[in-house]
Amino acid sequence: MASSPEKSKTPITVLGIDPGLGTTGYSILRAEGRRLSLCEAGVIRTEGGRALEERLLTLYRGLKRVIRKVRPDVMVVEELHSHYLHPLTAIKMAHARGVIYCAAAEHGVAVESYAPTHVKKAITGNGHASKEQMQRMVQSLLGLPSVPEPADVADALALSLCHINVLQHGG
Repeated sequence: MASSPEKSKTPITVLGIDPGLGTTGYSILRAEGRRLSLCEAGVIRTEGGRALEERLLTLYRGLKRVIRKVRPDVMVVEELHSHYLHPLTAIKMAHARGVIYCAAAEHGVAVESYAPTHVKKAITGNGHASKEQMQRMVQSLLGLPSVPEPADVADALALSLCHINVLQHGG
């Protein structure tokens, strides 16, 4: 794991990824000590109705562009849930995560992952916070003029914030 930016004051660039086959949210946060800067946030979209391999290639290429542009120190990805009401959702997310991990490995970027409940607890204090609570807290923590949208971007920002919190506070 990377060293704590709080202790070393060494800047760290964190690429947060909320994986999805149709929409993958991403965020780039730079932390230097307690100072946070939002560098960029957005989504990579794939076209529904296309073949799975085409959609995965679109995601892969989009993510590679982001990685080459920002050269993150670490990538943070949401863990795959262990229980799904809709197993097909888990399978699609697993495909997306595989492509994300492959792009990270190709560029020598370390990957960390956190369960959604861990991220929610780290950001809001409640491991079962609603999407709206998460969006509002991310807005507050980053001093944004409005809540980050879509929710995929807010989730990616929350993942980045969670990892920075772990680096700074150890948990």
